[in-house]
Amino acid sequence: MDRNAKTPAELGYRMPAEWEAHSATWLSWPRREGISFPGSFDRVLPTLRALVEALIESEQVCINVCDGAHEAEVREVLRGLSMDRIAFHRIPTNEPWCRDHGPIFLTRDADPKLAVVDWDYNAWGGKYPPCDLDEVVPTRVAEILDLPVFYPRMILEGGSIDVNGAGVLLTSESCLLNRNRNPQMSREQIEQRLRDFLGAREILWLGDGIEGDDTDGHIDDLARFVSERTIVTVVEENRDDENYRSLQENLARLREMKIDDHKIEIVTLPMPKKIVREDLRLPASYANFYIANSCVLLPTFADPNDAVALSILQKLFPDRRVIGIDCGELIWGLGTFHCLTQQQPAFK
Repeated sequence: MDRNAKTPAELGYRMPAEWEAHSATWLSWPRREGISFPGSFDRVLPTLRALVEALIESEQVCINVCDGAHEAEVREVLRGLSMDRIAFHRIPTNEPWCRDHGPIFLTRDADPKLAVVDWDYNAWGGKYPPCDLDEVVPTRVAEILDLPVFYPRMILEGGSIDVNGAGVLLTSESCLLNRNRNPQMSREQIEQRLRDFLGAREILWLGDGIEGDDTDGHIDDLARFVSERTIVTVVEENRDDENYRSLQENLARLREMKIDDHKIEIVTLPMPKKIVREDLRLPASYANFYIANSCVLLPTFADPNDAVALSILQKLFPDRRVIGIDCGELIWGLGTFHCLTQQQPAFK
């Protein structure tokens, strides 16, 4: 990092909240030879189609594909849908989790209004090599859109942070402070990068993530901003569940937090019942919803709490339609809708 170069924050950039207007949602379509859905690739495709079908009612959808053959496969899955709002880009990826490897977009009032931050990426602490294709996705997207790129030289996945668009960032200690990400950096140094490159003024830290989450505790399975001063957070009511203690501790932290000296408004979401497949607990969470322009996409799990979570989110987003889509197969990849998507802000 050039010590004389101005940071995005110094140049007036900030990371907008997810509920602010989008010009597009970016996806990276999975490859059949990828590792995300072992033995289950074809069973995941109807869920991906449902995701795109919902999104094109709201905004443009940009889909990263490896080559012409891959694009043809995707077009076959999407056959029958209007292609007017679907654009394909030849940006090959290792895996489909665009939230984590994709570009984080910044906005500002001056031209150029958009910029991209290209964080370093090591597949969640080196768990799933290779990740060489995923690692360069943000810069490839910026080249296509002709946008400036900033390089913080720090490993960070998009699912590990959430922002309110007004300078407050929410994250978790179990992920960002994990030694498998940036062992050479202190907590203070990490916080400074978040301030410099995302325009964060305040950084709020939760503790541990949920069981089965191979990302070491991404915030988008735990708690999310739904307005500048409101956070929705998942809680586990069953005291015998492995998630009970950590989620209660996170709730207690949130109750002590303030934004500009005001208490945060907290709304609780239930957790779905424990899902186990091939002796693995899967990280099913209603917090992994995605906020699009006119809808909110909610992962559901054929669980009685599906309807409860949908009702809670519908009250929080009265101007958007909350759409529940079954993710019983998708969660086998250890992520759902927020993990798959990355929003591109609209120009003001």
